[in-house]
Amino acid sequence: MTDLQTSLHPTVSADTPMRVRFCPSPTGTPHVGLIRTALFNWAWARHTGGTMVFRIEDTDAARDSEESFGQILDALAWLGIDWDEGVNVGGPHEPYRQSQRGDIYQDVLAKLVESGHVYEDFSTPDEVEARHRAKGEDPKLGYDNYDRDLTDEQKQAFRDEGRKPVLRLRMPDEDISFNDLVRGEISFKAGSVPDFVVARANGKPLYTLVNPVDDALMGITQVLRGEDLLSSTPRQIALYRALMDIGVAEFIPEFGHLPYVMGEGNKKLSKRDPESNLFHHRDNGFIPEGLLNYLALLGWSLSADEDIFSVEQLVENFDIHNVLANPARFDVKKATAINGTHIRLLDPQDFRNRLIPYLQSAGLVGETLTDEQNTILDQAAPLVQERMNLLGETPGLLGFLFRSDDQIQIAPDAQKQLKESAPQVLQAAIDALEPLEDFTAENIETALREAIVEGLEIKPRLAFGPVRTAVSGERISPPLFESLEILGKGSSLNRIKALAAQLS
Repeated sequence: MTDLQTSLHPTVSADTPMRVRFCPSPTGTPHVGLIRTALFNWAWARHTGGTMVFRIEDTDAARDSEESFGQILDALAWLGIDWDEGVNVGGPHEPYRQSQRGDIYQDVLAKLVESGHVYEDFSTPDEVEARHRAKGEDPKLGYDNYDRDLTDEQKQAFRDEGRKPVLRLRMPDEDISFNDLVRGEISFKAGSVPDFVVARANGKPLYTLVNPVDDALMGITQVLRGEDLLSSTPRQIALYRALMDIGVAEFIPEFGHLPYVMGEGNKKLSKRDPESNLFHHRDNGFIPEGLLNYLALLGWSLSADEDIFSVEQLVENFDIHNVLANPARFDVKKATAINGTHIRLLDPQDFRNRLIPYLQSAGLVGETLTDEQNTILDQAAPLVQERMNLLGETPGLLGFLFRSDDQIQIAPDAQKQLKESAPQVLQAAIDALEPLEDFTAENIETALREAIVEGLEIKPRLAFGPVRTAVSGERISPPLFESLEILGKGSSLNRIKALAAQLS
């Protein structure tokens, strides 16, 4: 028995312009694994100077939604993943939504039937199981290729019974092998993949047909997709052979199957896991630069000892042949640390402006910042850029600067940290700050150190905790003396006195 290599049939030549595609189904919220697939396709297209095609697989009316379609567009736009042809951009192969390409598929189906590559299957599931039982086989083995050679008379008899056939592609009787761009040589034994359905009994084509047909008509040279689709590759290769025979395809594309993205406990990251939701990370304060960096590490790396890189470095160095086949685990702690590094790399003014949506969502500022709020943010942003890993920390770190004095509430963990000496410390702070005329961070620090560290002989590490809690309501805040200067003498003293009264 011969081995059916894709090399026996026209394949992508070295001088063929690189064309990759991203073709999600609009079902649910964008998954980080899905976006990682988009990122790798985009990075490879940009690295090679090729073309990125973006189309939508929306033939499943029961599950597809316009809301999900909009979310995919939103996710790609936020991350800066663009495309050269496709939805909302146009191109020579319009339309780019499967739901609008029905006539194209019907034309291809008719040619496949006429050429004998596709045949009618009238068998019911019960009949297939009964035939397996009669042979002493597992009844759940699946379709047995029984209808391949039905005569015209047999077909007509089934039609007279009112049966409507599904259409199946005739799989070759040889092993199917191909060279996976990520995994190397892969073979499927002859007979291990039964003839498969390409159109339902109502004539509606299935994903198994429309996906390769679109790839063929759009000249896709490399199919980079998730590992979960690896088992369907021999079917696609067989279909490509048929499409070439009827003049629809010019070559068989190369395939590269990207590793699974795993969650906790090394289980495949499911849509039910919060960390699988791209918008969950955006809402928590990931920035595009940080999340793109981490998503790229789910199967690829710049070098053995470089985890931090820019989008430009990714594009410059990305090579699909260097993607690892091993599953990649989504580690939220590592992703957060990488995001923090990218936050510190931001231009200070850019960083400052990115804090505003998080202040707005927390109700701390309105749609437009007042002059006073702008001034506070200008002064406060530099205090937290070196300390922040997620922009979602903004309300917790800076909220006290935008609240009125009577809105400050002491957090439970901050309350627990207060020692018996807290009332003394607060009174000493009041006595030290009230006489200050030039209320600057430097003068504030000098006054408080003299009053608390030297006057009360409290260690510096513990000395200022009660003051921090009084003015911010939190156990952790930006640098204290600079925060007091931003608040001003009046608010600072009001808050310190309020906690002193509460404790007394």
